[in-house]
Amino acid sequence: MSTKNLAIITARGGSKRIPRKNIKPFCGKPILCYSIEAALSSGVFDEVMVSTDDEEIAQVAKKAGAKVPFFRSAETADDYASTDDVIMEVIKAYQQIGQHFDSFCCIYPTAPFLSSERLRSAMELLKEADSVMPVVPFSYPPQRGLIVNDAGFVERQFPEYATARSQDLPKIYHDCGQFYACRTDAFLAAGTTDVERLLPLVLTELEVQDIDTMEDWELAELKYRMLHK
Repeated sequence: MSTKNLAIITARGGSKRIPRKNIKPFCGKPILCYSIEAALSSGVFDEVMVSTDDEEIAQVAKKAGAKVPFFRSAETADDYASTDDVIMEVIKAYQQIGQHFDSFCCIYPTAPFLSSERLRSAMELLKEADSVMPVVPFSYPPQRGLIVNDAGFVERQFPEYATARSQDLPKIYHDCGQFYACRTDAFLAAGTTDVERLLPLVLTELEVQDIDTMEDWELAELKYRMLHK
């Protein structure tokens, strides 16, 4: 039996560090469009929607081919709402109009390195789990990390690993901050995509870039142009 899949792209209007971040031009077009295009071209979603509280973002989303069937509430548009809060609101809003999706993929609006192939892989992996998270290994072992103490001196965060060889330490990964795929029933039961049966989708450093500051943004554009010569 076929399942129905929903792509939820989260794009609120407020952004403190990079004003109008979600529709700021990135290499020639609003950065939000990259996430929409990846979702649409993946061919695995029955609906691609954008959750926003902002009319201008909604217009950009619709022009790029996404749907905006309802606007985000004030509660999920502030600085304290979590991604899980936004997902829950979207799922319940669809239920109120009689639409049910077996699975969903929550995609961030500032993910220009996201590919349709990776989305297809994630939704395929979801057949074997309740949730899928894209991750990337830390480029340097966190176990060998340093901190600056209250006196201003450097000390080892984990002195027990001071003499350990990097290749002997277990590999540690971090969330790529691109998307989360999850079965709807598992999400509703747990209230989060971070469920027990969570599979990783391991990405490379070339596919990942945090974009939280203008310096991040400029690095991301350089990286994108390098990859798309």
